[in-house]
Order: sequence, then structure tokens, then C-alpha cells
Amino acid sequence: MTAQTALITEDELDILEEFLFSSAVSEEALDLISAHGLLCAINISPVDVPESEWLELLFDGEPKWESDAQKSQMLDLLRKLYRTIGSDLYSDQEILLPCELTLETEDDEELAEITLWAQSFMEGVFLREEEWFGDDEEAVAGLLLPIMVASELFDDSEITDIRKDRALSEEMCEQIPEVLIDLYLNFHAPEK
Repeated sequence: MTAQTALITEDELDILEEFLFSSAVSEEALDLISAHGLLCAINISPVDVPESEWLELLFDGEPKWESDAQKSQMLDLLRKLYRTIGSDLYSDQEILLPCELTLETEDDEELAEITLWAQSFMEGVFLREEEWFGDDEEAVAGLLLPIMVASELFDDSEITDIRKDRALSEEMCEQIPEVLIDLYLNFHAPEK
């Protein structure tokens, strides 16, 4: 495996997570869980999203870099995370999400980690919404349903009815890793 295709390590994820929680980034910047959600969507997207565009969304502006070396390191780690997700999708491997696949939280006031992940995934979809839904809106919406339910961003009746059914909502959250593969295949390996 070349350095270009090397996958991100746990230690590197820790370094990246620490940076995304630091005062160097905007308070609106994504944390590691949300960054993972966004990068999953960017990898699955039916059209390329330029790195500059997803970095802007991820960081919510330019971080206050300590040095060029720090900037280079963090951008390299984000690219590595992006490539790792892409490699798993391409290899048809189930994506390991950096959060529990449950809507349960210890505090009713806070959002579940899977909800934060799903909201950022949907942000990635919204970047190229026309392309995502253009050719087969019904099929794509069907595939996206578990993520849409987890995201709590939608208030149409079908989704709110599912949200009221706790067991069904939880079941949908557990389907998300499979759904990611199905979405990827839908756009990148369509049946002839």
C-alpha cells in the first residue's frame, strides 16, 4: 500500500479529533463524528465536490493555524480520512461509523451522536442535491430514509411517524452502514 492510499490510523483519528475540538477552529466547525458523516456523503456523491468546498463547510471558515506544518498535517489527515472512507466504499466493506448506531442519549436535551453524523451527511447531500435526486428521486430517497430519520432534519409525515416508533427508528439507524454501500453502488456501479 503506498503512502497515497494508506488508511487513517486510530492515533491519527485522535490527533484530528483533538484539533477539531480545539480553539483553532470555529465553534461551528464539525467535530470528528460530523466530519465523518460529511465525508461519507462527499465520497458517495454522484458528482465530485471540490476539496476546497467541503473543507470550507467542515471548518466553517479558515482555522487559526499555528504553523504551515500544522495546516499541512491536519489537511493530510482529513484527506486520509476521506480516502479511507472511499476505500471502504469501493471495496464494498461496511463502513465503521465513529459513533453508536442508536438514538438513545443519556441526556434528553442532547442530540444522539448518530443524529449529528446524519445531519452532516445530509449537509453533504444538500451540496449537490439536484445530482443526488435527479435521475431517480424515489429510489435515492428510499435509500436515504434511515439517514433522514436519524438526522431529525425533516418534518414530513412519513419521517415523523417513523420517529415516533422508537423500535423502528433504532432499526433504521442500525441499517445505516449497509445503506451507505447501497447508495455508493447506486451512483458508482449502476446496473446496466
